[in-house]
Amino acid sequence: MPTRENITAYLETFTYNREFQLTITEEAPGCTVIEKRDLGEAAIPFFINEYWTSRQRQTSSIQEISYRACFKPQLPRFFIELLTAPGQTVYDPFAGRGTTVLEAALMGRRVVANDINPLSRILTAPRLDPPEPGEVEKRLHEIPFAESEDNEVDLSMFYHPRTEAELLALRSYLRDKQAAGIEDSVDRWIRMGATNRLTGHSRGFFSVYTMPPNQAVSAERQRKINLKRDQKPDYRNVKELISKKSRQLMRNMTAEQIARLKEASESAVFLTKEASQTSEIKAESINLTVTSPPFLDIVQYSADNWLRCWFNRIAADEIDKKITMAPNLEKWAEVMRAVLKELYRITTPGGWVAFEVGEVRNGTINLEDAVVPLGLQSGFQCAGVVVNRQEFTKTSNIWGVHNNRAGTNSNRIVLFTRPG
Repeated sequence: MPTRENITAYLETFTYNREFQLTITEEAPGCTVIEKRDLGEAAIPFFINEYWTSRQRQTSSIQEISYRACFKPQLPRFFIELLTAPGQTVYDPFAGRGTTVLEAALMGRRVVANDINPLSRILTAPRLDPPEPGEVEKRLHEIPFAESEDNEVDLSMFYHPRTEAELLALRSYLRDKQAAGIEDSVDRWIRMGATNRLTGHSRGFFSVYTMPPNQAVSAERQRKINLKRDQKPDYRNVKELISKKSRQLMRNMTAEQIARLKEASESAVFLTKEASQTSEIKAESINLTVTSPPFLDIVQYSADNWLRCWFNRIAADEIDKKITMAPNLEKWAEVMRAVLKELYRITTPGGWVAFEVGEVRNGTINLEDAVVPLGLQSGFQCAGVVVNRQEFTKTSNIWGVHNNRAGTNSNRIVLFTRPG
């Protein structure tokens, strides 16, 4: 079966449109491990195997922030190890919760992140500069929770009155610190922690039982959940839960890893722009991009994040207007054409782009069929498509995830390089 070494050997000798020997093996029953398909102007090799799993090299606890439509840290780590060296620069134009950025920083790379959704920076930047646990405890103790302003929305279906009052007080405190220009790394860490704890399905969250923490249901939907479960919000201590989450995020961090994060934070660049319009990034400055763009209109970001937006005073209805929410493949491809053109501008000669795509519309659309020709048109060469295929977990089956018929889950990554 093709391994990391097979891919490495191939990439070391890769030349555009070279002959590639089609090899099919039955070592993995039902799994074609290498195949070749004609996409656009070139015959593109597909590398299909289980290159990483959720257990492989257990991820750092600092990555444990929930966000909709995010990939596992093992995905960017695979390509960062394969295609970069310490000190080189790794970029994600659709940064989301910051998986690529955090993983690159932990591996001693410089980082650049962009996401049109301002929540991305709120959830990512503080984890590059984690404060001492004692600093968080001390700051939380200092924040006045006795008084709060009235809430402009009804959140009684999610929070006990005392919990809501504490959230409002914390929200006001962070607003005032930010407005005065004195919000520091500890405040930003607390903001990140609170934003991550707003709703969930365990007692580690501020809310009564609801959907998993990567999405927030509507107020009306939560009322129905409460009625069905015969539940009402009980009191959750905001300060204690933020402290607990802080300890969880740092629980397996070594002094060396923390030092690497802080070193990366000193030169880190965070943008909140269209991925096709990042003039702040210098031409030919990025060694590797690892990213996963929004897949058509599969995820409704404003609906999933409306409570996070409320807490951070972000206009939720503006998010979907900015994020790539294309209703069909043609409109999505128009946006990706501009993104790939910009990625070509900023990629170093000999640099790489690992562009994760997905099987959408019940597997009837393979986005690599659109992405490969777009990348070629932008000037990239396509080294192939890496397909990481693994067995479904028990949780995946519970949630009805079945994008492959054989009971497997997959990531599909188009691998581009800029000619040197």
